[in-house]
Amino acid sequence: MPYTDTKPVGHADFYMAVNATFRFILRHHGEETLRKYWRDIGSSYYNPVSGRWRERGMAGVAEYWRTFFKAEPGAEVEVTESEDEVRLQVRTCPAIRHLREHGREIVPEFCQHCYFVNEAIAEPAGMTVRVCGGNGSCTQRFIKQTAEVPPQNLEDIATAS
Repeated sequence: MPYTDTKPVGHADFYMAVNATFRFILRHHGEETLRKYWRDIGSSYYNPVSGRWRERGMAGVAEYWRTFFKAEPGAEVEVTESEDEVRLQVRTCPAIRHLREHGREIVPEFCQHCYFVNEAIAEPAGMTVRVCGGNGSCTQRFIKQTAEVPPQNLEDIATAS
């Protein structure tokens, strides 16, 4: 984690603030500014995570996500690791679940943030990210950049509702 946090579980209401922030940026500044915001978060705030991934490789990626999702209320995620890839099988996205349970209108592009933020974290560490699915469950792959990986098709990321 890029911060020290002593609480055992995160506070799910943060998801509401995140969703509202995404909506504000999208409505007032447009989709490209929202994507830039996501990339900036990944490359600046999460810079310490990127450094750890660069140092520890796939083991560091897997450890990060296991720790992250362990602290996220309602998350159901399987993390698998190989020499060239870490795969997150998100069966229940804690953010989407919480937003739905509280009757929030979810920004349709919400799930794209997983790609843009994570790609910005992964790239300096010599990795790339591909996301498929969304709207409550998805697969996220963190792949070493040693192999030719087709570009992310944003149509592979489901619209949230």
